[in-house]
Amino acid sequence: MSKPPIYWSKAVKFLSKDKIMKKLISKYKDKTLTTRKDIFLSLCKSIIGQQISVAAANSVFRRFKKECRGKINPKIVNTITSARLKKCGLSRQKVRGIKELAKKFVNKTFNPRIIKKMGDEEAILYLSELRQIGRWSAEMILLFTYNRSNIWPVQDIGLLRAISNNYRKSYLPPMSYVNLLKKRFSPYCSVATWYLWRSIDDEPIQY
Repeated sequence: MSKPPIYWSKAVKFLSKDKIMKKLISKYKDKTLTTRKDIFLSLCKSIIGQQISVAAANSVFRRFKKECRGKINPKIVNTITSARLKKCGLSRQKVRGIKELAKKFVNKTFNPRIIKKMGDEEAILYLSELRQIGRWSAEMILLFTYNRSNIWPVQDIGLLRAISNNYRKSYLPPMSYVNLLKKRFSPYCSVATWYLWRSIDDEPIQY
């Protein structure tokens, strides 16, 4: 883990202009967004966690980590057979995604270093070229691994539920209102997203 993003204090001050956000910021002062600085690990966690509960994802990830002998890196994952990965609780599609991911890191057909030079949308498209990585997963990587400041994952059910709860909107909230909040919170949508998540789950999310 690491220190808060350099923009955090400035973002908190900016977002506090919104009454609801100011209340959330005041309530959750204990922690901030951090990063693992390990994109391969983050991509693996993202693939593992797709379409299953947080508890189930944590259980599968523990078995996956044990299979990797505690060292989750492309070279080790590349040596693990698909059959052994399936025994960790991974679906066939997720096994293919993780195996292909490891291979692309090993043979350098995927280069995470160039992401730093890309804009958000360009980076999302680049990450989405990976098997099992869609827009939502790419946004999580930009938010948690690269700490981009203005990610607003409108496909995220947790974010939509938090908007409904805090801004007294029906569920699902109208996309027109979700887009209005994006304009209001830019260029610090990532920070707003993090606080909205905290409002429905007291344990900070980390991908």
